[in-house]
Amino acid sequence: MVRERKKVRKVKKKVGKRKVKRANVIILGAAGRDFHNFNVFFRNRKYYNVVCFTATQIPGISKRSYPRELAGKLYPKGIPIYPEQKLTKLIKKFDVEQVVFAYSDVRHEHVMHLASEANAAGADFKLMGIRNTAIKSKKPVISVCATRTGAGKSQTTRKVAEILRKMGKTVAVIRHPMPYGDLRKQICQKYASYADLDRQKCTLEEREEYEPHIEMGNLLFAGVDYGVILKEAEKSADVIIWDGGNNDLPFYMPDLHIVVADPHRAGDGLDYYPGEANLRMADIVIINKEGTAKKEDIKKVYQSVKKVNPKATIVHADSPVYFEQKVVLRGRRALVVEDGPTLTHGGMSYGAGRIAAKRAGARIVNPKRYAVGSIKKTFEKFSQLGDILPAMGYGKKQLRELRETINRVPADFVVVGTPIDLRKLIKMNKPALRVRYYLKEKGTKLKKAVQKAGRMKK
Repeated sequence: MVRERKKVRKVKKKVGKRKVKRANVIILGAAGRDFHNFNVFFRNRKYYNVVCFTATQIPGISKRSYPRELAGKLYPKGIPIYPEQKLTKLIKKFDVEQVVFAYSDVRHEHVMHLASEANAAGADFKLMGIRNTAIKSKKPVISVCATRTGAGKSQTTRKVAEILRKMGKTVAVIRHPMPYGDLRKQICQKYASYADLDRQKCTLEEREEYEPHIEMGNLLFAGVDYGVILKEAEKSADVIIWDGGNNDLPFYMPDLHIVVADPHRAGDGLDYYPGEANLRMADIVIINKEGTAKKEDIKKVYQSVKKVNPKATIVHADSPVYFEQKVVLRGRRALVVEDGPTLTHGGMSYGAGRIAAKRAGARIVNPKRYAVGSIKKTFEKFSQLGDILPAMGYGKKQLRELRETINRVPADFVVVGTPIDLRKLIKMNKPALRVRYYLKEKGTKLKKAVQKAGRMKK
C-alpha cells in the first residue's frame, strides 16, 4: 500500500513538470463584465492565455490595455484591447481557440452574429453564467438587475437601500463598473461625498449613477477588481446591494435577485442578452413605469415572466415624474436632455424629461440640427433619438460638445431628465429645470422580501 502511494506521488510530480499548452482566448467586452470575468475566472488559470480584449459601446476604450498590475503574474506585459471590428483578424493572428462574449444589452441576434463570426474563423464561442463568475459574500446580498438599460434599476436600488436603512441596517451599494480612466487607480473606489466624485475624476455617466446614492447618504463602491471591492464593502455593511448596469447579470451571488422590466419595451425581456437570463433567474420581477405604459404592454411583460419564470414574485410599480420646482411651460420652447445610456444602447426614444415636458404643455425643440462633434455622431448612429438630447459625457471633450450643443439650441428652458443635476457640470445659457422620479411600489411584496433578506445571517 505504501509503495502504491509513492508511485502515485511520483506520477503527479511528473505531470506537474509537463509544459502546459495554454488555450488562447479573446474576451469581447465593453470595459465591465469582460474585466470581471477575466479577474474571477481567467487571471490565475495557467490553462488559458487571454491574448486580448476587444471593446465596443464605449468611445475611446479600445486604445488602452489592461495593465499588468491587474492582469496578474501570467501577464507581465498586461493585455491589449482592440476594436471588436477586428475580431476575425485577431482570431487568426493569435491562433485563438475560444472567444468569450462578455458585455450586455444586445439583441440575441447580435450575439449569434458574433458567434458565427468566431466559428467561421475557427474558434469556439462561449457565454459565461454566474456559477463561474459570481463571487460569494459573507454578508447578505440583494442584487438589482434588469431586462434592459433604463428600466429603473437605480431608483429600485435606492428604494431597497431605504427599506434596509429603516430597519437599522448599514448598507453598502456596489455599482456595476464604469472604468473609463486609469484602471490602475480604479481597482477599488469608495464614494461617501461629492468631493470623492471630483477626486476620482468621474465621467458624466458615472456621476449619474453615483451622485443619487451620495445624496441619500449611501456608502458606494465601484471600480475594476470586484473581489477587492467586496472585501472592503463587507467591512462597512450589514447588507450588500448589487446595483447592476445595463441588463447584466450580478457580479455577486445574490440571496435575493430583483429584476426590473420596462413595459415601454414590452417584448425586449425575451429578445435581449443577458436580460432574458436575468428574467429566468429572478426571485422578484418589478414591472415598472405602469403609470405611463399601455395596459396591453403591461400584460405582455406579465405573460413573458409567467412563461419563463412562473415561480417569480411579480411586483407592480410606477415611476412618478415631477419637476423640482413649480414651473409654467405651456407653449414655451423646451430642450429635453435625458440619460445617455438609456437613449443610446438602451434603445429608448424618450425618458422622464420628455414625459414631464409634454404633460406641462411645452413645445419640444429638436436639437439634432444644432448638435456638434461626437453628439452629432450619436444622433447619426442612433436613429430612434428623435427630438431628445442624450446626455453624453464620457470625457471632458464630449462634455464640452454637449454644453455647446445645449447652448446652440433656441429654447426658453432646458428640461433635465438625467439622474443628476446637470447644472453642476455644464454652464447653460438658458434656465434649466430638473425632473425627478422614484419607484412607487403597488402593495408591499417588495418591502417584505427585502426585509426578509436583510435579516438573513450567514
